[in-house]
Amino acid sequence: MPINSAATLGSPFARLMVGPAPYTSPGADQIVIRNRAVAINPLDTIKQSTGNMMYGWLPYPSVLGEDVAGEVVEVGTAVTRFAVGDRVVAFAVGMEKGRDHAAEGGFQLHTVVQSDLAAPLPDTMTFEEAVVIPLGVSTAASALFQKDQIGLRHPGSAPGHGREAVVVWGGSTSVGINAIQLAAAAGYRVVATASPHNHGYLRSLGASDVFDYRSATVVDDIAAALSGVRVAGVFAVGTGSAEPAVAVAIATGAKRVSLASPSVSFAKLPRRTGPSLALVQLGLGMVTGNVALQVRARRHGIRAKYVWGSSLMTNEVGPMLWADFLPAALADGRFVPAPAAEVVGSGLESIQAAMDTHSRGVSARKVVVSL
Repeated sequence: MPINSAATLGSPFARLMVGPAPYTSPGADQIVIRNRAVAINPLDTIKQSTGNMMYGWLPYPSVLGEDVAGEVVEVGTAVTRFAVGDRVVAFAVGMEKGRDHAAEGGFQLHTVVQSDLAAPLPDTMTFEEAVVIPLGVSTAASALFQKDQIGLRHPGSAPGHGREAVVVWGGSTSVGINAIQLAAAAGYRVVATASPHNHGYLRSLGASDVFDYRSATVVDDIAAALSGVRVAGVFAVGTGSAEPAVAVAIATGAKRVSLASPSVSFAKLPRRTGPSLALVQLGLGMVTGNVALQVRARRHGIRAKYVWGSSLMTNEVGPMLWADFLPAALADGRFVPAPAAEVVGSGLESIQAAMDTHSRGVSARKVVVSL
C-alpha cells in the first residue's frame, strides 16, 4: 500500500503541519491520484483565517485543498474513463459536507477523487500548468450553466454567434478567467472588467470588450456597449463585485446575477484564536451588505444568487464539464489552463508559505506548489 503524507490544519487558526496520513483506497466510482502539483484557493486561506466561521463541519485535523494534478495509482471497480498511470487533473471535494474529509482533501500525496470530477491531460501539458483549473472552472461552470443560476446553453449545444451576451465582473480572477473561456465556448459575447494591464490577456481568452472596473463610468460604458443585445446574465467574482454586478444588470436589463464572492474581504483578518472584533465586524458586514443587495435586486426583478463551486457534483453540469468538454478542449487547445501558475515551492512543507503568498494577493496568477 502506498505511503501517504499530508499538510494538515490541526486546529482553528493554526499553521499547516506536515506528517503521516492514512492511505485510502477508492470507492467504486472513484480514483486515487498521486499528486504532483496542488494549487491554493481563497477557500483554503479563508478556512485558516476564520476558524469555524466557515466550513464549521470540518473536523480537526483537516486536509484542505481542492486543486490537484498527478497520476492515477488506483481505480474503483466501476471506473471506465481512467486507468492506472493516466495523467489527470481533478477537483478534490474533501472540504464539502458529507465527504471523507481526510481521504478527499487535496493537500496530501494521495487524494481520492470522484472519477467524474477528473479529466485526462495532454502529454504536452505539465501538472503545474493544469492544476490551476479545477475549482475555478467548476465554480465558473456552476454559475454560468446551472439552471438555478444564469442558465446558459452548454458549449457545443447550439451556435450562438454572439447574439446574446454575458458580463463577467472580475475577469482577471481565477474564476473570471475560466468563465470568459466557457461563455465564449458556448457562443456568447463576453464583456468583462479588469485592471487595464489585463485587458489584452482577457481578450486573448475570448472577451470581446474589457472595461476598467475602477472607472467612474464603467456601468454606463458596459450598458452602451451592449445596447440592443440581450444580456443573459452577470457573473460577479471578487470582493466588492456584487454591488456593481447588480448595477450592470439593472442598466442592461439582465435578470440573473450569479455571485461568487462576498462583499467583504477576509484577506486582512488576523489569524488567531479567541474572539476577534474584526471577525465580528466582517460577519455583520456580510449580513447587512447582502440584505441591502437583495432588496435592490428584487426591486428591479433581478435574481441575485450565490453560487457554490461544488454544486455541479449533483447536476448535469458536472458531467458536461469534466467528461464532455474539458478532455477534448484541453487536448486541442480550445481551453487554456488559466490563470498562469506561479510555482512558489516544492513539497508539502511549502504549502503554508504558498497560502501566505496567496493571502498577500496575486493578480492573473494562481499560486502552485509542486509535489
